[in-house]
Order: sequence, then C-alpha cells, then structure tokens
Amino acid sequence: MSNRWAEDDCDLPYGVLRLGSDAAQEGCTYVMYHGTSSRNAELVKRSGFQQSSDGMLGRGVYLSRDPQKASCYPLNHPEKDKVIIQVQVNVGRVKRIRRQNHPLRKTWHDHGYDTAWVPPNCGMVPSGLEEDCVWDPRRIKVLKVIKPQPEYSICSAYLCWNAN
Repeated sequence: MSNRWAEDDCDLPYGVLRLGSDAAQEGCTYVMYHGTSSRNAELVKRSGFQQSSDGMLGRGVYLSRDPQKASCYPLNHPEKDKVIIQVQVNVGRVKRIRRQNHPLRKTWHDHGYDTAWVPPNCGMVPSGLEEDCVWDPRRIKVLKVIKPQPEYSICSAYLCWNAN
C-alpha cells in the first residue's frame, strides 16, 4: 500500500503560491516538498537543508511543487518511515531544463540561475512529475513535516513500472 500526503493548503504563508502547472516565476515564493526519512527530517529541522553533491540537475537541494513527487523519496525506503517536508522557497532566477542533453543541465548555477526547473511530462523523469533543484539552501524555509495516509499514489505506480 502506498501513501496519500495530507497537505494543509489553508495555512499558506502570505505571498506564497500553490502548485500550478506553469513554470516557476522568477523571484516568486512557492510551497514545495522534499521526501525523506523521519530521521533526516529531524536533522533538516535542526540544521537546515544541505546541498546534494550531484544529481540529475547537479548540486543543490531537490524539491518539487508536487507532493506526490516528493512522496516517492527516499527510494527503496520503508513506507512507514517516509515523510515529506513542506517548505517555502524563493526561487530567484529560474532555468527551465526540458531534456537530458540540455547544455546547462548541471551547470545552470554557473550561468547565474538560483533554481533549475524540470517541467512535468517533458521526458526528464519517468513519473512525469515536475522537479526543482535549488542551489542555495538559505532560500528554503521549513514549514512542517507531513506524515503519510494510506492510499494509492502515482509513486507506487511508477515504482511498480520501474521494477519490471
């Protein structure tokens, strides 16, 4: 059984935007999500996010405006220990990366961008869900940790498809 993530949309901070299918607008602040384990969520709450050393978009903090995308992580981790961290992010200057061979796929920050954005259904990720990579963890403010509720999700469909 997989998870539905209970999001409390009614208490968004002033000026923070909800999920939309449009590109992240430069200089705007959005609610985003980061999937992790309970233990790592506690570390993030205490010390803040740390940049990953690498990934699909290079170094940075990987987030999504879609809680279903975040609910897939960490991969191959027990469902009962997965949580998502709801955050507030000022995206700064945004670079759209729509394909694997994009010339700035891993070097976007070197060209003055603060966030790289992979649009939904562009072929970059098998789930078809959008993804963001924020260079500077100081742009991210933790709002709360969200616990799962049992229900079918796109994550389980993706993981089952990916395993075959």
